[in-house]
Amino acid sequence: MARLILVRHGQSVWNATNRFTGWTDVDLSEKGVEEADEAGLQLADIRFDVVHTSDLIRAQRTAEIIMGHNQASEDDVPTRYDWRLNERHYGALQGLNKAETAEKHGAEQVHVWRRSYDVAPPEGESLEMTAQRTIPYFIDEIVPDLEGGLNVLVSAHGNSLRSIVMHLEGISSEEIVSLEIPTGEPIHYTYDEGVITRGG
Repeated sequence: MARLILVRHGQSVWNATNRFTGWTDVDLSEKGVEEADEAGLQLADIRFDVVHTSDLIRAQRTAEIIMGHNQASEDDVPTRYDWRLNERHYGALQGLNKAETAEKHGAEQVHVWRRSYDVAPPEGESLEMTAQRTIPYFIDEIVPDLEGGLNVLVSAHGNSLRSIVMHLEGISSEEIVSLEIPTGEPIHYTYDEGVITRGG
């Protein structure tokens, strides 16, 4: 049996100022560092054999902080960086304040851009489009690690992880609208004989 732990990065400086971040490469806020520290303490006794993270610094730093607390792993755990685990691209919304954008376009429209499955923000990606890169990455790169008995840490983003959780748990495109993944809170899965189960 292998373990799979998904963690959304700690709060970023743009999360803290309520901005659409997407692929903009902003760092963790002070609170985000604290959240990553807390996740690291929670996961300190789990042996990790490999880490997967995105091309963005907020996810990479979260992984580094978590592994810095880890007591059970070897010193040279490999980390794989891949853009396919990046946050969804928010296009023309990147950098804009969410509240101000809601005032301009309406709260309902902004909610649709942020949470719907198949509606993309202007010049950006929908969750469906995000899943078209995250799910193949998960199947091609992460599942073989689990099949090999490796314990895997994935440090990524709200929407890249929403798409993976949707895949793992069979969540419908209607149900995914209400799924929130908080910053810095590990989600635990086990892998046993081809079956991935939440919990453990």
